[in-house]
Amino acid sequence: MSDAVLRLDKVGRVFSQGQEDLLVLDSVDLEVKPGEIVALLGQSGSGKSTLLQIAGLLEPPTSGTIYVTDVDCSSSNDRKRTEVRRDKIGFVYQFHHLLPEFSALENVMMPNLISGVAKSTAKEKATELLERMGLQDRLSHRPAKLSGGEQQRVAIARALANDPVLLLADEPTGNLDEQTAELVFKQFLDLVRDRNVAALVATHNTDLAQRMDRIVRVHDHKLQED
Repeated sequence: MSDAVLRLDKVGRVFSQGQEDLLVLDSVDLEVKPGEIVALLGQSGSGKSTLLQIAGLLEPPTSGTIYVTDVDCSSSNDRKRTEVRRDKIGFVYQFHHLLPEFSALENVMMPNLISGVAKSTAKEKATELLERMGLQDRLSHRPAKLSGGEQQRVAIARALANDPVLLLADEPTGNLDEQTAELVFKQFLDLVRDRNVAALVATHNTDLAQRMDRIVRVHDHKLQED
């Protein structure tokens, strides 16, 4: 038994393009433990996003095994993988993907409501998360009335609403100006660490990467640790 929240064992990914096979990932091994924040670096097109998609059970690997809390998700059926994504994994993307017709509070409540949590409990949890992100005065605002940084903070709160054990983030501050990115990233780190969540964060920003617990890089289809 491993104490890792996420474990990738010799994961490979090949895409077929016509008569040719395109190798993206080759025998990748990775472990992320509770409370550990790992930066994932690599040039554009190196396979960072593909690795996150595989780790988040959104895309199957061509080879290898994915474990989330020691559950072999590679051999699980679609229903089981959906349950693991819903109950154990949170996602943050470069673009916030908030539902425009709902307020900040309602957007963060949504994962809990989908999971069958009582509305009063979902509201209490969402309010606490948004307050932690400094958005106590923006609860009733719809996304169009929020700044880019505020929208992304709502998205981070939403990703943590179901108390995931694993958070996957793809350039979570990549669409923000430098000053806003710094503020949002600090709040992101504080909240993730306080909740003891394992996190894998893809980024191009080496300054932000240096503030995480360790750095891994996708290079020549392999994963290398700094």
